[in-house]
Parts: sequence; C-alpha cells; structure tokens
Amino acid sequence: MHSPSPTTAIVRSVPGLHVLVLLLAWWVAPGWGATFSLPTDGSNLVGRLQVVTADAHNTLLDIARHYDLGYDEITRANPGMSVWLPGEGTPVVVPTEFILPPQPWVGIVVNIPQRRLYYFPRHKANEAATVVTFPIGIARPGWPTPLGSTRIIAKYKDPAWIVPKDIQAEHRRQGEANFPDYFPPGPNNPMGMLALETGFSQIFIHGTNRPWGVGMEVSHGCVHLYPENAAYLFPKVPAGTPVRIINQPVLVGYRKHQLYLSVSTPVGEYPGDQDSLLMRTIDAISQSRSQDWPTIDWDRVRQVVDAKRIVPIPVNIGAPSLDRIIASIKPEHYGYEPYGIEANDASPPDAPH
Repeated sequence: MHSPSPTTAIVRSVPGLHVLVLLLAWWVAPGWGATFSLPTDGSNLVGRLQVVTADAHNTLLDIARHYDLGYDEITRANPGMSVWLPGEGTPVVVPTEFILPPQPWVGIVVNIPQRRLYYFPRHKANEAATVVTFPIGIARPGWPTPLGSTRIIAKYKDPAWIVPKDIQAEHRRQGEANFPDYFPPGPNNPMGMLALETGFSQIFIHGTNRPWGVGMEVSHGCVHLYPENAAYLFPKVPAGTPVRIINQPVLVGYRKHQLYLSVSTPVGEYPGDQDSLLMRTIDAISQSRSQDWPTIDWDRVRQVVDAKRIVPIPVNIGAPSLDRIIASIKPEHYGYEPYGIEANDASPPDAPH
C-alpha cells in the first residue's frame, strides 16, 4: 500500500510525550467511510437501521468492520449474541443509523461515549453538505481524552513511536517486562501508519495495529481508527481543521415527527458521569425540546435508558418499538469473506468480497 521516499523527518519531544519519527510515504486511500447527506428538513438523524443474516464463517466483528461499526456498537445492538459464532442464518442488527452530535457541524467532532467520530467536510455553496462518520477506540480508564475544542496541528505518515515513560511503566506493572520502548514505522506500530495531531498535548487521531479494539477502551487518550478509515480520512483533513471532543452519552433526535433517543454507557472519566443517566436524559430532552414535538412516552424513555443499546429508538407515544422496527426490515444475506489474520495490523486491508 505504500513505498517510502528517501526523505525523512524527525519530531522530538521531552520525556513523557509521544515522539514521532516520520518517513514520508506515498499512500492510496481505499475510499471507505460511511458518508451521508446532511438533513435539510430540521432533522438530525442520518443513515438507516439494517439487518443481515450471518453465515457460518463471519464473526460479529467482521460484520461490524465491514459496515464501519465498532465492537461496542455491534454487541449492544445485538445483546446476548455470540461475538465469535453468531450462527448461520442468525439475524444481526446493523446499527448504521446515527443521531448527529450537537451543532455546529464543522470539522471533526468526536463523541467519546458514543465511540464515534464525525467529519463535516467544507463544501461549496452549490454542493450538498455531507458528514462522514467512523467508529473509534477510546481511552482506557485513567487516561481520559481532553474535552473541548482544538484543531489539527500536524499530519504524519508512517510515524515511529518512542514510548513515553509512563506508558512503559504501565506495561511493566501489567507483567510485560520486555515491552519495547521504541516502535519503528510499519504495520506493527501502535500509532498506526497515519496520524493526525490535535492541539491537545499527546492526543492524536490515528490508525492502530490492533483494529479489532476499535469500539473498546484501548488507548492512552488518543482516538483510534480502523486502518482503512484512517487512510480515508487522512488526505481529506487539512491542518487547521477544527476538532471538538464532547462527552454526550445521551443524544436526542428528531425526524418526520418522531422523537428518538440514543443512549450510550457513560465512560466514567468526566465530571457528571456518576449522575443518574435517567436525569441526564430528562435534561437532554428538556434542553432540546421544541414546540412541534410529539408527546413523549416516558415509560419508553426509561426502557431506552436502561437498555443502552446505542441504536436510535423512537420514544414518542404511538411510535413503533425497536423490536417492531427490526421485524419490519427485510434481512440481507451477509456473504463476504472474513477479514482474516492478515487484517490484524495497521495496514488497510483489501475490501472484503
């Protein structure tokens, strides 16, 4: 997928910070990414819920990656289903319907508990506005990603990584006495093969050499992308692009006179995350409420909060239940080949066929 040029660039920093050694490379993006036109009718939902029938070979993770979903999304949309053997003919809910983050819809918006990144490309006046969205791996406990607004300040191809001392110490405490203090550029680098540096110290949006961790709590504060999503996003995002990182476990949506809720599990690292999720939901509904909203079914609101299925679910009186919505969708057979072991590093894999 790439061939290094003779040109090299070295970025140094003080101990404890990420250090990148850069080999400039030619890169071909595979063109993956869930792209949607932005609503123009006052709605804030994009995409649609899908259902596929599993075959005997693919895992839920294979299906998730094909549809640009992460571990948390696919498992919460299919509670109780085996991740490794969903079973031939089993209907699998594919949650490719999203309530967009609060406006402004500009640049990159990362919603930590939703485990999703949204990119709103600049567009010309005569073009339709779009959004591209990707699943992300988020920070593990004890390494929270900063919240707030910043920008992309640099872009790196084929970074090497000198491991910060605090991360080395963590791995040694966990019994990894021989954990490397340096990772050269390449598909086994935890920084991936493409990285966007934000204005927050040590915080990058980058690919990963462990793509099956996308959708989990896996990083030391950085935002992890599937390698193919990093390859898609990297050439499209210029330095200076605004970045907003938010903590919104409850999203309120509206479309075609239906009111929706999407509820994620709070990550537990930010002020307010220990508050009642139901109270946070009531506050979110109150702050978003419009005069033309339908009457809310508060019993269903409580059920949606308790379930935390991430899927946008209508909560107004008379709206169909999620089970009814799923039952109304004609399943499509999922017949793609599994990704395989060769897709378990930082190189963008071939599209499944």
